[in-house]
Amino acid sequence: MTLLSATGAHAEGRGDIRVTKTVVNGGNNVIIGTSARVTYPIAITIRDNSGVKGLTDISVFNKTNGYGFSDWVDTRCETKSSTTSVCTASMTIAPAWLADSMPGDVNSTAGVWQVNATVKAKDGDYWISDHIAEFKMKRASKLTTDAAPEPVAKGATLTVTGKLSRANWEDLKYHGYARQDVKLQFKKAGATAYSTVKTVKTGDTGQLSTKVTATAAGSWRWYFPGTTTTARVVSTGDAVTLK
Repeated sequence: MTLLSATGAHAEGRGDIRVTKTVVNGGNNVIIGTSARVTYPIAITIRDNSGVKGLTDISVFNKTNGYGFSDWVDTRCETKSSTTSVCTASMTIAPAWLADSMPGDVNSTAGVWQVNATVKAKDGDYWISDHIAEFKMKRASKLTTDAAPEPVAKGATLTVTGKLSRANWEDLKYHGYARQDVKLQFKKAGATAYSTVKTVKTGDTGQLSTKVTATAAGSWRWYFPGTTTTARVVSTGDAVTLK
């Protein structure tokens, strides 16, 4: 028969078993750089009147092109009641694997991914789901800041530069991210929070440069809010004193 979960996903199955909730990586994006292997959890809440036997299969891949994968390395199920359990699958992925998972533009696997899973109840009921959740797999990003001159006279011009780059999964290196809006932020000495001063677009190699008037001592930084395929990133603040 065809079943419908609380999340709207369709599945083929038997009996009253249901997947009622799925949370990937605690609700956060999965961020992949150029070298480090990343492990992330997928927590699946399962309900059946006989009790839950467990998770028997799980897979993830890009929703648009069907490519990409992660290794399923472990599963732990926690019984919440006589009818409900939360089974958490540990998934792991290395940047180099992405190049092996598809032909052509490897970076196109960044974006929205989906989760498929098969679960089973103690009485033999089962659920083979084709779409129980979505999450975003994003390319890691880096951002630098440099404010000069240091120190600077009050009322003088301060030049703030930097560079935005992101992981390229084809050559496993970071490259400048061009034509992106990045926010310049300032925190006055003694203050607790940054505020946005202006927005600047990156150049052809991801470079940033703008001029501001130094009115107070404090720290300057760049902030990139991210895109559907690239992670948000905040640079380290560069403290500037007045002379």
